[in-house]
Amino acid sequence: MDKSLDDIISSKPRNVRRGSSRRGTARAQVLGNAGVTPAQRVRAVPAAKPAAAQASPADKIIVSNLPTDVNEAQIKELFTSTVGPLRDVTLHYDAAGRSKGVAAVHFQKKGDGTKAYQQYNNRLIDGS
Repeated sequence: MDKSLDDIISSKPRNVRRGSSRRGTARAQVLGNAGVTPAQRVRAVPAAKPAAAQASPADKIIVSNLPTDVNEAQIKELFTSTVGPLRDVTLHYDAAGRSKGVAAVHFQKKGDGTKAYQQYNNRLIDGS
């Protein structure tokens, strides 16, 4: 205790971080391969599959741009006859009771939503 504070500070080595070995390990765990350069990491990533191949089978779809005169029974008839049995069809209405032209279609089987999406996405249903 015979040294001044300035002497103690100047005698300590500079740029030494406490716990740097632990931090490096934790960082490697968070980043994965800490010793690998970003370019090597990019090469190590497997090629991505197309979006359709990554999607899990769906049982619910949203149908939009429907004419305002379409009702739930017509939607139910179309999807039941072309895709499969339905659990529920919900047509959305505004405050005045007019159709918003958007419906949620919930199928009974898991893959039927994906099948309906592939069959009807960006297509006109009635040809008009």
